[in-house]
Amino acid sequence: MKVLDHLFYTVSHEWVEMLEDGTAVVGITDFAQHELGDLVYVNLPEVGDKVEAGKRFCDVESVKAVSDVYAPVSGVILEVNEELMDAPEKLNTDPYGAWFVKLGEVSGKERLISAEIYRGQTE
Repeated sequence: MKVLDHLFYTVSHEWVEMLEDGTAVVGITDFAQHELGDLVYVNLPEVGDKVEAGKRFCDVESVKAVSDVYAPVSGVILEVNEELMDAPEKLNTDPYGAWFVKLGEVSGKERLISAEIYRGQTE
């Protein structure tokens, strides 16, 4: 499975990219998409919603089941990736390019783990 060194991860298989302006970009890992199987639907939150680290903020539906996606950090949703509404399969083909949301007012980063630790947990 692919793990990118510049990202941070959670034990529940979400990734976070911290941008220089303090914005956090959130998605699911290659490991997660592989375990879920072919994704057919994404239920995204709304811009302006507040999310709390460790709490469910959206869900994905695969041919296997519906699965919750948990916020890796707390913050306010600045943008949602509406492309996923019409093409949820992008999460399977490019899990690190197909992000769910961009968050501002980010906090709770201390619960994130490094790529090295995440890689060790998924091997």
